[in-house]
Amino acid sequence: MAEEARAVLYRMVLPDHTCPFGVRAKKLLEKHGYEVEDNILSSREETDAFQEEHDVDTTPLVFIDGELIGGCEDLERYLANR
Repeated sequence: MAEEARAVLYRMVLPDHTCPFGVRAKKLLEKHGYEVEDNILSSREETDAFQEEHDVDTTPLVFIDGELIGGCEDLERYLANR
């Protein structure tokens, strides 16, 4: 990548559970050279409100250069096609 691309990641990290898909998404983004803005959803209420606001059923949620990519599987497809 000539210019460092930016990714915004929203992922769930609760006191008793860290979403493995969020961890995977972050690692994938970093591996592919993205500067990651890592936004942690640290309570069930915060996670539920985020999901409702973005009309999604799960986290993580990834945006690259302002474009909604989706969850971890969507990110994997996006990166495979680059």
